[in-house]
Amino acid sequence: MGNLRFDVVQEAFKKKVVSPENPAGKPSDYFGSLVFGRSNMRRYLDAQTYQRLVRCVDDGVPLDAATADKVAEGMKVWALEHGATHITHWFQPLTEGTAEKHDAFLSPDGSGGVIEQFSGKSLVQQEPDASSFPSGGIRATFEARGYTAWDPTSPVFIEDDTLCIPSVFVAYTGEALDYKTPLKKALKAVSDAAVPLCRLFDPKVQHVYSYLGWEQEYFLVDEDLFAARPDLMLTGRTLMGHSSSKNQQLSDHYFGAIPSRVAAFMKDVEIAGYKLGIPLKTRHNEVAPNQFEMAPMFEEANLANDHNQMIMNVMKRIARKHGFVVLFHEKPFEGINGSGKHNNWSLGTDTGVGLLSPGKDARGNLQFVTFFVNVLAAVQKHNGLLKASVASANNAHRLGAHEAPPAIVSAFLGDTMTAVLRKLLELPSDTPIEIAGKKGRGVGLVEIPEIFVDNTDRNRTSPFAFTGNRFEFRAVGSSANCAGALTVLSAAVAEQLKTFKADVDKAMVAGKPLETAVMDCLKPVIASIIDTICFEGNGYSDEWKKEAARRGLDTESSVPKMICQYAAPSSVELFTKLGVYTPVELEARNEVKWETYSTKVLIEARMAARMALNHILPAGAEYQRRLLESLNLLRQNFPADCERLGATEAGLVRECAALMADIKQKADALNAAREAAEDMEDAFGKAVAAEKAADRLRELRTGIDKLEELTDNALWPLPKYRELLFIN
Repeated sequence: MGNLRFDVVQEAFKKKVVSPENPAGKPSDYFGSLVFGRSNMRRYLDAQTYQRLVRCVDDGVPLDAATADKVAEGMKVWALEHGATHITHWFQPLTEGTAEKHDAFLSPDGSGGVIEQFSGKSLVQQEPDASSFPSGGIRATFEARGYTAWDPTSPVFIEDDTLCIPSVFVAYTGEALDYKTPLKKALKAVSDAAVPLCRLFDPKVQHVYSYLGWEQEYFLVDEDLFAARPDLMLTGRTLMGHSSSKNQQLSDHYFGAIPSRVAAFMKDVEIAGYKLGIPLKTRHNEVAPNQFEMAPMFEEANLANDHNQMIMNVMKRIARKHGFVVLFHEKPFEGINGSGKHNNWSLGTDTGVGLLSPGKDARGNLQFVTFFVNVLAAVQKHNGLLKASVASANNAHRLGAHEAPPAIVSAFLGDTMTAVLRKLLELPSDTPIEIAGKKGRGVGLVEIPEIFVDNTDRNRTSPFAFTGNRFEFRAVGSSANCAGALTVLSAAVAEQLKTFKADVDKAMVAGKPLETAVMDCLKPVIASIIDTICFEGNGYSDEWKKEAARRGLDTESSVPKMICQYAAPSSVELFTKLGVYTPVELEARNEVKWETYSTKVLIEARMAARMALNHILPAGAEYQRRLLESLNLLRQNFPADCERLGATEAGLVRECAALMADIKQKADALNAAREAAEDMEDAFGKAVAAEKAADRLRELRTGIDKLEELTDNALWPLPKYRELLFIN
């Protein structure tokens, strides 16, 4: 199989045509040009409407109907000037992707013609069919009504000819059916919990923001080779395939020179992203061949999550123009690195203070340690729930696969911060926390080195690592919506901050000064986390699994059972008291997660068995036939020496026959396991049964991969790893 479009693509590059993705000028000339951001708001809205919209965005003040009409009119004028003909409420259902229903601006003018209209009512709310999206039973097939509602905090943007309005998605009965709604509630919960704690240190703080910097890993494969792999097309990963003689052993792809075709694709993605206001910063080759990464600058978490969903859609569209297909599956190829979406997360105040960065003085450092320790305490308490937030059929192939974090949530701090915490346990509670090199207060100070960001090493086996001024949640999968993990993390942190603030208040009421009260409350928390959730060693080792169990951390490795954490009493209490999820919404999400898991696994099972019977066994049989033909010719022409001369062919026939018999047996076993799972009605029971089918699939793959290595290359019906993994 070859790359049939390479010459065409190369010729197009030579022409250097300026396209919609490739405008002239520098990025700052067109950054945000397709976004109805504040500069366009000022230009297309009158001063009063602009101020009311800004108050809505910044302070959550509702828009009245008249103002919404004026905003819609300004958006319409701007959108028409940019070639838009349709509008859509762009939302994020529980499918890990995005959804949109396009409506034209056109309306009858009453005289046989049409005019372009867009009202505030259409801006604020639309009604898609809620029964056709995953709802976990909240919406039955005959109960279709659901609503999308505009999220003003995420700017409206134009994609192709459509004005896209970022929106939440809720059922007719009010339950959230999307990722954005609970995320926004969890982000508000963090701010509400963090502000009172911050005001102990700075009374001017009014709001605490959550920030996200995602790192998106992905694979590219040639479009023609993708089309020749039914498993890639229908499941997003290769269900069979012998390893290439060369893959990532030399580490020569990592940070290597970006192939010219890929660089052209990246450039077009970046340009499209800049026009959508996405501040893409980094691009590079990842470790595995044909694997790459992009990352933006930090943004407010809700907007950053929207931007991640937007750029994934852009990448899919632009990849096709370059003769590629982009793969976001967490493990599309066996035996080489999978893809994650590291979530770099931090908190900051509206006064410009990073709460996970050391301060400028002793009080600022005490505030930093307060938030640092309480985040770790939240992760410790809800480590199983955090794992459940990243658990999926896709991510199950990646986690713990010796290039990704293990399926046990722990936190890496580095030697410096570990030493700081241990020292804090030993010293009096009124000991100032200073930054080394800035104030010479003598021995006894707890000193945080001035060059702080580089003072922690990186531990690639840690799912939740401190990297200097933020935590990196590395276990999130490449195809996942970041909001799933961020909602859980935010809720857990909010709960812990509220508990800690209540403890400090009690200590201060008892007459303790602020610094002493805070440290007295921090010490038992530090003592609890330092030898429980904090782990600096090798997360892949068997010893760690035993040690983690001894520490009381969640070591469950079954995805369906991981998901049960959402229904645990501590999880239900967490979400309901913060108003992030209702019990009904939690139950529904469990159902959706189990159904999604079993559906994906059973599609893979059906696909693998059919490929084994329709592709692999016929290829093996044809190879066997040719070997037997060769043996027959030897018997006819060299009867006396046939046994000696035909020993190789005879041995290959026997080996091939044995493998084919094994494949047929394993395919039948896989089909039986799949059918047993499909007969289950209970969502959890079906997911557990599907997990057994996944085990049968792995067993089937072993024989197929051995047969691939044995069979005549010209007869093998599928593009091989050596063809899929190396872009010319």
